[in-house]
Amino acid sequence: MSDSLSQVELIRETFHYQSRFEGSTMVFKIDFLVTEDPGFPYLMKDLALLAQTGFKIVIVPGARESIDAALKQHDIVCAYGAAGDEREPVRITAAQALPFVEMAAFHAATRFMTCLSASRVDAVIGNFVRARGLGIVDGLDMGHTGTVDKIFTDSISRVLNLGMIPILPCIGWSPAGKPYNVSSDEIALAVSAALGAIKLFIVSVQGGLRRENFSLPQNIETRDDGSIVQLTPQEAEALIASSVKPQGLKELKLALRASRAGVDRVHIIDGGEEGAVLKELFSNLGAGTMIYADEYESIRPFRGGDVPDILRLMEPLMQTGVLIRRTAEQIQEKKDDYAVFEIDGSIHACGALYDWGENQGEIAAVATDPFYAGMNLGRRIVSYLMEKARKNRMNRVFVLTTQTQDWFESLGFREAPVESLPERKRQVYDQSRKSKVFALELGRG
Repeated sequence: MSDSLSQVELIRETFHYQSRFEGSTMVFKIDFLVTEDPGFPYLMKDLALLAQTGFKIVIVPGARESIDAALKQHDIVCAYGAAGDEREPVRITAAQALPFVEMAAFHAATRFMTCLSASRVDAVIGNFVRARGLGIVDGLDMGHTGTVDKIFTDSISRVLNLGMIPILPCIGWSPAGKPYNVSSDEIALAVSAALGAIKLFIVSVQGGLRRENFSLPQNIETRDDGSIVQLTPQEAEALIASSVKPQGLKELKLALRASRAGVDRVHIIDGGEEGAVLKELFSNLGAGTMIYADEYESIRPFRGGDVPDILRLMEPLMQTGVLIRRTAEQIQEKKDDYAVFEIDGSIHACGALYDWGENQGEIAAVATDPFYAGMNLGRRIVSYLMEKARKNRMNRVFVLTTQTQDWFESLGFREAPVESLPERKRQVYDQSRKSKVFALELGRG
């Protein structure tokens, strides 16, 4: 694919996601260490750009390291108690520590406001969280450590509707005005659920989720750099149980909790990668790991409006002779034989199964978007068509190929004589093309 065509496809993809998510609410939980990364100003520019183009952005800053530094500076030691979700350790905030916790929390939030101001985007650090104290847990007095009691969604919505970005520090207040130290993870979960956020981004400096940190099943997709592309909640749960290194584990646990809480899509992003948020938001392949509770991808039968996309996928292969040339009319005529692989409403692969009688089917017109070569879309389309053949009581599928025999052999197909083709297919076999026949006997499993 030429560079110019690649740019066109990228622009199309960007507009697709722009139109799909414009006006939607997205929550960004960003670790404090990201603010100390050289790329932090660029991340803020990207969030400012999103806000300026119609996205509703909410920021929940992490402040753990900022609080640690403030307490250390004043020789205050805080103990931890297992009072959080799934018994994760939670800081016990003593009365003498609370002023410094508040100072550090607002210091962290101010860093975000400062960078957004540089992009001329207004932000509001507000008291959007009502909290209540954790009280005494397992005999430990949690002091001024609290939990979310309520998110003031009306206040946040007013800020968003004015085109501003609300920033929620890790402090909540009781109805009587008593401050509590509340986990920023918990606030991010609560505000995502309360606002019905379409996405939660978890941004850290852990480098995202990577292959080397987990014992991965073969069906988990990774990029060339080892980053994990996407996970279902069930797959995320299995990875947590099989982790071999701590990197990314905290983020994955938070993402799983968010998914269980009803957030459709949670994205774990490397805050040190420039443009990672935009790549993750405006492209199907993304740059981070998406945990998705809704159906992200599907293979489905042909629909009336699919012809232009099918021809777009097939055209480069028809030009090189890998596929025989087909017209829009021919595809429409055989529409019941076609299936497409759709990702977020965009078609990125196609294929067809022709029934030639004698319990044999031909797999044909297999084409994939080269940008998604690492996702094995062609293999998935062929597997889908093979299963369709089984359901239609076919005992054998075959392909005619001139240049892709190695790929089909990797799927289990074996070369067969032309004489093994069904009679109807033999009658229309193009002798001048000299295609080889590869076939696969179908089991019932």
